Amino acid sequence: MADFEIYFSRHAKKQMKWRKISEGEVNNTILYPETIEDSVKKRKNAFKHIGNKWLKVTFVQEGNKITVVTAIDKNN
Repeated sequence: MADFEIYFSRHAKKQMKWRKISEGEVNNTILYPETIEDSVKKRKNAFKHIGNKWLKVTFVQEGNKITVVTAIDKNN
């Protein structure tokens, strides 16, 4: 997945700031997930443990473009 361009929606940026989740953590979760699941509206959920966080990143892929919809620390 290294050839993908990753963009962040305004909602995702706001949620990441509020939840103290970095762009690097989100990129790492999308590119190297522990697990990935289908979601609604052709979205996918990527999950990964990073430090003491259990991240869930919801994104949509269109060609080589990935748009992050939101990011959540499932531990909080």
